Amino acid sequence: MSTRRQFLKQGVTVGTGAMLLSQNVSASAVRKPVVVSTWKHGQPANHAAWQVLKKKGRAIDAVETGVRIPEGDPAVRTVGYGGYPDASGEVTLDACIMDENMNCGSVACLKQIRHPISVARLVMDKSPHVMLVGEGAQEFALQHGFTLENLLTPEAHADWQQWRKKRDVQHINIENHDTIGMLALDSHGNLSGACTTSGAAYKLPGRVGDSPLIGAGLYVDNEVGAATATGMGELMIKTVGCHLVVELMRHGASPQQACQQAVERIATRLGDYAAYQVGFLALNRRGDHGAYCIQPGFNFAVRHASQDEVLDAASLLKEKR
Repeated sequence: MSTRRQFLKQGVTVGTGAMLLSQNVSASAVRKPVVVSTWKHGQPANHAAWQVLKKKGRAIDAVETGVRIPEGDPAVRTVGYGGYPDASGEVTLDACIMDENMNCGSVACLKQIRHPISVARLVMDKSPHVMLVGEGAQEFALQHGFTLENLLTPEAHADWQQWRKKRDVQHINIENHDTIGMLALDSHGNLSGACTTSGAAYKLPGRVGDSPLIGAGLYVDNEVGAATATGMGELMIKTVGCHLVVELMRHGASPQQACQQAVERIATRLGDYAAYQVGFLALNRRGDHGAYCIQPGFNFAVRHASQDEVLDAASLLKEKR
């Protein structure tokens, strides 16, 4: 990783960075296919996505297939079935998806539908809109063959009842923000991304974070790269964080440098940034990835022909010894 001085120096020279980036893309070997996703539960999601990618399938199909795994796993408490409810005890889900042609679809405050990412895909493919919310999103899902089911597991319900006794919303504990975001580069050289979550635990009813918002929780530009985010969604919305990461790559930053600079920009605007978690994961069109966060503890999964592992992201704050 570059030193801070080298990193800042590169930020000053972004004018030539775009030219260097295009030269590097053509001169260096491209690693494809590849899929990356947030958190350790991204690894089984990657395995599902890899089954699509290794058969030369499209990245958009891979990311939808991949994130459906944690959506349906009640052990993953911040995504889909079994996710933490809002303050009223109801599970509401958000998701978005974006392909190589800047087509995108999104749903928010979706209730009683196990796989919001597939509803978002249908919004992209089967409607003239980008985003549907609440009852409208649910009705759209039902019209396309989805069925209603109770998403609140006994375990999540018991945790909610315990929370009601203290009613204290935590912002930085890992269990409270481990959204699944996935980015993929397929054999055809095309990028896509998906992001899905049950949102902040015990949020105010109606709250929507960054995950379903194109540009905040996910962004894909096939000429440059893609980014997804995890952590305090309001901070990603305020900075349009994933769009920022992609634009930094456009101007010559590597995925690692772009994620770090985006986190540092957020930190410079927050006097109390140490009280929050924000993390970015990025993938460029060459197949290079990078990740960076405020708090130590954010990890991500990588899968390509020669790698299948979970890695720890570098952080602005360091582990206490």
